[in-house]
Amino acid sequence: MVTVADNSQVKLTRKDFQSSQEVRWCPGCGDYAILATVQRFLPSLGIPKENIVFISGIGCSSRFPYYMSTYGFHTIHGRAPAIASGVKIANPKLNVWVVTGDGDSLSIGGNHLIHALRRNVNLKILLFNNRIYGLTKGQYSPTSEAGKKTKSSPFGSVDHPFSPASVALGAEATFVARSIDRDAKHLEEMLAQLAAHEGSGLLEIFQNCNVFNDGAYVHFTEKDVKDSMQLRVEHGKPFLFANGTKGIRFGGARGFDPEIVTVGEGGVPLSEVAVHDETEATGALAFMLSKVQPPTFPMPIGVFRKVQRPVYEEQVHAQIAQVTKARGEGTIRQLLTSGETWRVD
Repeated sequence: MVTVADNSQVKLTRKDFQSSQEVRWCPGCGDYAILATVQRFLPSLGIPKENIVFISGIGCSSRFPYYMSTYGFHTIHGRAPAIASGVKIANPKLNVWVVTGDGDSLSIGGNHLIHALRRNVNLKILLFNNRIYGLTKGQYSPTSEAGKKTKSSPFGSVDHPFSPASVALGAEATFVARSIDRDAKHLEEMLAQLAAHEGSGLLEIFQNCNVFNDGAYVHFTEKDVKDSMQLRVEHGKPFLFANGTKGIRFGGARGFDPEIVTVGEGGVPLSEVAVHDETEATGALAFMLSKVQPPTFPMPIGVFRKVQRPVYEEQVHAQIAQVTKARGEGTIRQLLTSGETWRVD
């Protein structure tokens, strides 16, 4: 329920967040599933539509604001986090979401992404990762696997790929999580945790591009393999998969290398399996999760890290209030003629 202009209570539904624009993605694109999940989720926030903003960059995913019946801005390539930061700082009461892709955010937009994260601006960043440039017809992206043959790498890419979650953790994001386009229930759970977090948050969403990179994730998303090839991490719970018969512990010669073990009869006791702590201060545990992947390990999904740090826009406005109290309200003329100025006669 939300309170509208006449102070009455209105219950919003998914339909309230659907715009009149025709959704134009390729048939079968994973973006449809993400859009539907976000539209179903938003009513649960209890926030009026006019207080929600979706900002995007350039790419297939960045058509998102057109399809949301909220405020929105389809911006320029890679700059969505910077523009969203300005929106949030100008009006901290707004609920600001950023929709971007692996090419938009990690190539030309890499610098803007990491600085929004390190500043801890209270943005909710959805990064659609399909490991390809879809809008420009199939070139390899910053997350494409080494050896990927595309229109721009006909003999196979020699680039080492980014892990979006690793980049976010390295930039000191206070919330980092991962989900999958086709798992609506899990995705909605991650959206809820992201929305509740105060500070910079990035949710990486594995998204299938059925035209230019179809089946990029089938090795851990298909029904017959997902139980054994997905590690669903939850705070305070052991790293278990394969219906609880397998787990991950730390050991090896150095004592901190992740290794897969059999749990229970004929294997190790449950007490030897590592337990997830999303609040671990150094971020080392979260970073380990961001690096392990198939075929050696199952693919981790869930919340990797969730910690608290002062929020950027709150600090900015507190500073403004402090200066205003000490010096009083200023004027544009005072600002332009203060400090080091010069004139030409």
